[in-house]
Amino acid sequence: MDFNDSPQEAAFRAEARAFLEEHAPTKPMGAHAHSTDRKSVLGEVRAWQHTLQEHGWAALLWPKEYGGRGLGFIEQIIWNEELSRAGIGESMFLPGVGMCGPTIIAHGNEEQKSRFLPPMLSGDVVWCQLFSEPGAGSDLASLGMKAVRDGDDWVVTGQKVWSSFADFADFGFLLVRTDPSTVKQKGITYLLVDMKSAGIEVRPLRDMAGGEHFNEVFFDGVRVPDANRIGEINDGWTVAKTTLMYERMAIGSVSRFFSYDDLAAFARERRANLDATTRDALARVYTWTKSLDLLNARVNTMLSHGQDPSAEASVMKLAIARILTAAADIGMEAQGLGALENEGAWQHHFLFSPAMHLAGGTEEIQKNLVAERVLGMPREPDAFSSTPFEKLPHS
Repeated sequence: MDFNDSPQEAAFRAEARAFLEEHAPTKPMGAHAHSTDRKSVLGEVRAWQHTLQEHGWAALLWPKEYGGRGLGFIEQIIWNEELSRAGIGESMFLPGVGMCGPTIIAHGNEEQKSRFLPPMLSGDVVWCQLFSEPGAGSDLASLGMKAVRDGDDWVVTGQKVWSSFADFADFGFLLVRTDPSTVKQKGITYLLVDMKSAGIEVRPLRDMAGGEHFNEVFFDGVRVPDANRIGEINDGWTVAKTTLMYERMAIGSVSRFFSYDDLAAFARERRANLDATTRDALARVYTWTKSLDLLNARVNTMLSHGQDPSAEASVMKLAIARILTAAADIGMEAQGLGALENEGAWQHHFLFSPAMHLAGGTEEIQKNLVAERVLGMPREPDAFSSTPFEKLPHS
């Protein structure tokens, strides 16, 4: 396969690069999503999102009728590469534009699309993901947050955890248990919740690096309108699989984190004569990265043919965790004692990369999905597969 840009891809890359050279913020924005004080940069990032929307760069994958450009995954990868080249990293609008938006487009009604998508695209509304719970992380379908129907509302009580941006998000996309009398995957409903609703308490979680990237969120009798339900009642697991697929595809893009060319140049700059161990490590990262490019191309083809690349997205997620960890090791080793400084892109990647083995589903869960859905191996035995949720043993 030719990894060079096709003429059409080269033209798109030139267009993206020209736009960024003219409009990209002068202040590097790569660390904004991971800042220990992300609220302080929200205005700057929101202004950048407005600029992206104004010039048609805010949502390349969205259909044109919803404000996107209707492009493919390859163009998204090129755009990510050019963002990285310009020093612009992960956006705090990714949960909305990259995950919830495509889910609303796929499963929402027209009223929901017209109400939620425009402010999501412009950056006027920040979104957060509210899926994981203290007892439901890797086995997400075991979630227990309770929602009871009361007239036109759902009354929600329970706890979510490991939620990025919940401390200043305007809306969240939420999975709740609406029917405990059926098996765990069948009694889940997908809701969109106003984070300013009465009864919501957000508590930031400080990590070892001093950041507050994650939050735990408590719901105490929070009322959510049924008009904010995406998909059918008790069919939220089907809707959630769309969100999870886009999350894994976003995670599984090397260009979101670093450029291989930049890594190799950085290593050569810091170590004029690369030793055999470093050359071998660079070659390994290069090989893995190109293999991931092939998988990205396959996923793009599947999407263009209306196929579901959920299993392939799990492979992508597994690959990026390994690649980022190996690349961060190279970046740190190239600096020698300078790596002890608590600043710099590679220091951040080194501290953040272990989380990539857990984010979006642990490696053990992803490997099971790949084994079953890609390799066709038998499903892992589950003694409780037909047991109603309310009768499952809970810790």
